[in-house]
Amino acid sequence: MIKNIQHKIFLLACGTIISVSVQAQQNLKLTYNKPAENWNEALPIGNGRLGAMVFGGAIQEHLQLNEETIWAGEPGNNVPKNTFDSIQKVRKLLNEGQFEKAQDLTNKTYPRTAPKDLNYGMPYQTMGDLFLDFKGHENFKNYSRTLDIERAISTVSYDVNGVTYRREIFSSFADNVIMIKMTSSKKGSLNFSINASTPHKINSIFTEKNQLVINGTSGSVDNKIGKIKFKTVVIPVLKGGKSSSSKDKLDIVNADEVIIYVSIATNFKKYNDLSANPDTRVSEYLNKALSKKYNDELKAHVEKYQKYFKRVNLDLGTTDQSKKTTDVRIKEFGNTSDPDLVALYFQFGRYLLISSSQQGTQPANLQGIWNYQLNPSWDSKYTVNINTEMNYWPAENTNLSEMHEPLFDMIQDLSVTGQESAKEMYKARGWNMHHNTDLWRITGVVDGGFYGMWPMGGAWLTQHVWNHYLYTGDKEFLKKNYQVLKGCALFYLDVLQQDPSGKYLVVSPSMSPENKYFKNVSLTAGTTMDNQLVFDVFNNFINASKILNEDAQLSNEVKTALSQLPPMQIGQHAQLQEWLTDMDRTDDKHRHISHLYGLFPSGQISPFRNPDLTEAAKNSMTYRGDKSTGWSMGWKVNWWARLLDGNRAFKLISDQLTPAPMENKGQSGGTYPNLLDAHPPFQIDGNFGCTSGIAEMLLQSYDGYIYILPALPDALQNGSVKGLKARGGFEIDIDWKNSKLTKLVVKSALGGNARIRIAKDLNLQSKTNFTLAKGENSNQYYQINTIKTPLISEKAELKGFAIPETQVFDFDTKRGEAYTFVVK
Repeated sequence: MIKNIQHKIFLLACGTIISVSVQAQQNLKLTYNKPAENWNEALPIGNGRLGAMVFGGAIQEHLQLNEETIWAGEPGNNVPKNTFDSIQKVRKLLNEGQFEKAQDLTNKTYPRTAPKDLNYGMPYQTMGDLFLDFKGHENFKNYSRTLDIERAISTVSYDVNGVTYRREIFSSFADNVIMIKMTSSKKGSLNFSINASTPHKINSIFTEKNQLVINGTSGSVDNKIGKIKFKTVVIPVLKGGKSSSSKDKLDIVNADEVIIYVSIATNFKKYNDLSANPDTRVSEYLNKALSKKYNDELKAHVEKYQKYFKRVNLDLGTTDQSKKTTDVRIKEFGNTSDPDLVALYFQFGRYLLISSSQQGTQPANLQGIWNYQLNPSWDSKYTVNINTEMNYWPAENTNLSEMHEPLFDMIQDLSVTGQESAKEMYKARGWNMHHNTDLWRITGVVDGGFYGMWPMGGAWLTQHVWNHYLYTGDKEFLKKNYQVLKGCALFYLDVLQQDPSGKYLVVSPSMSPENKYFKNVSLTAGTTMDNQLVFDVFNNFINASKILNEDAQLSNEVKTALSQLPPMQIGQHAQLQEWLTDMDRTDDKHRHISHLYGLFPSGQISPFRNPDLTEAAKNSMTYRGDKSTGWSMGWKVNWWARLLDGNRAFKLISDQLTPAPMENKGQSGGTYPNLLDAHPPFQIDGNFGCTSGIAEMLLQSYDGYIYILPALPDALQNGSVKGLKARGGFEIDIDWKNSKLTKLVVKSALGGNARIRIAKDLNLQSKTNFTLAKGENSNQYYQINTIKTPLISEKAELKGFAIPETQVFDFDTKRGEAYTFVVK
């Protein structure tokens, strides 16, 4: 227990380091001993705007290329006209208990296939492919292919006839081009050709002035004409040797070294503005890059990337498994001890977020920025009933706040386009969207009434705005986004309906995302997730209006509506109810468990404050089972961490780190050889979900305190993490040994009270004055929004939730100071 409650101060000698680090992590590389045979083995590089999948072939190098704004279609929303009367009729049918008729009318109003005058969103599309064909490299040996996520560089090396060939490939964070440096151990040995292809119907590929040029226009889908114009220019710069060109190919002969610059640009300026000039942009990017020496360019790229990546270090120890190639480690993870693969997987998620979501770019979509198709699964757009939000779960807690900014920019756009759907469909103020959007910021129903009649997308997205404020304390950011929060609250203030009992205000019509409670019926009113979301939307607005001293009268109106939301309910199976009435089935294995939003990412359910709800949430999790799609298992890691069950959370990580089937169908989850997540097929959200979940196992900061090692699994008994973030601007370093905390460092960016929860049996000492916590946390970023007392079914048999014994202490912090604690 704490020794200096009576101000007995232990003076920690300056400079003393107490390290429990096991053998240091050897590297942060994905490694392979053969080229990629398919896309799910290729390695992703990106700078937020430009992405490439590097295959690493010896006979032929293949780079599949992406630029973030190459999408099908053109500006315009997809809001249907004259559907408000149908929504009113559906509300009436739902109130009367005529659920099938309500669903049928909704399906008729919003059919599964988009009507001629609408669309259900545009797909994100590949630019195409770049190929480097090498002469005489068939008999290669000593092959190595890597992705160094510490430096954001992919490398390939191999030997042919005693000559070592090496390639270094990166998407430059400094100058917005992709660069490929090719060298050999013998002068004059580089002989290859450069060619390209694109699947876009409207295209031209040609050479001019020793450059390879690809021009194209994005695809037309439904009633939308493809209007993204793109241009790609490939320029080789040689040392020694000669280059020549034919109609659509460049040839390099007897070169000592070649650096290839790849620049891609489009006419996209904003979701409603296509006035940019791709020719000018391509030239600007190239000229800037070509004006620098390669080594200076590489150094600038690494420095900019590491500014973000190096903030967090996770050391979980190494075993002999770390000496094996990454694909083998994935295959063997379930039957071996390989904690370093967990650390690599965690950092790979951070690498992917940095590489697919930079300031001023588009947010990471369903595949980040990596997609090889014109019509990818689910269009690779933004699915906001879980997937887009999951992409950004690691942004704050893994110290990548800046990567969040593209999402905030998109939310700003949606708060404008979403006024159309709010007004036309619901006759409501403010703004809303449904479960999908795209480059053009659509906000109407997508995929028909069964899947798409979910008017809650904006409610979930705005949680990221408030969460960012809680982590950073950035009041100017809150001012900039206040109207976003206000508009979202206004929408729900206007659309809430009385439920049939007359007790509550609920969202109607809606659904619990993608699940159903009767055969072919998803539509309902007052789902648990909706109630939880609106609870957060209203509280966020109330709190923001108070902080900024705005809209006192409106805030009071919102408070009144807030008081009429339904409480959470524990149903007959001792489960957290998914719907307003007790219709959950214990054999329901659906991948979405949306009603557990209140457990994570929201913090409405807490083991210490709400043990009954926590037990009910755990029961819901148990009924649903573990194995699912990749993103679903990623969410489950976070849930089990919030349930303080580190071993179950680690099991989900193990389930996810199993080889995914190469066929792109089913709901089996798993991980491809390149460490990317499988639904299948590839979706990037599972990577981000697991990265967030690993952080949640080590640090939580949602329930009025910072909880250190809340869900540490037995498999990770020794380790350290440095640089995780907690709400209130705190940065946390943790060391542990034999599953117990040994050292804690708290760095404060904002000052204020720090409240820490740790295991009870720890003897904590420090030169910092700290006391046992009493009452609620005085820190403004740790205020609790009180939930209603849950309703519990008479049939529910609750057995009690085992809460670990802990100690909670407070200490005052000053801006910019660090505080060290050791365990004796």
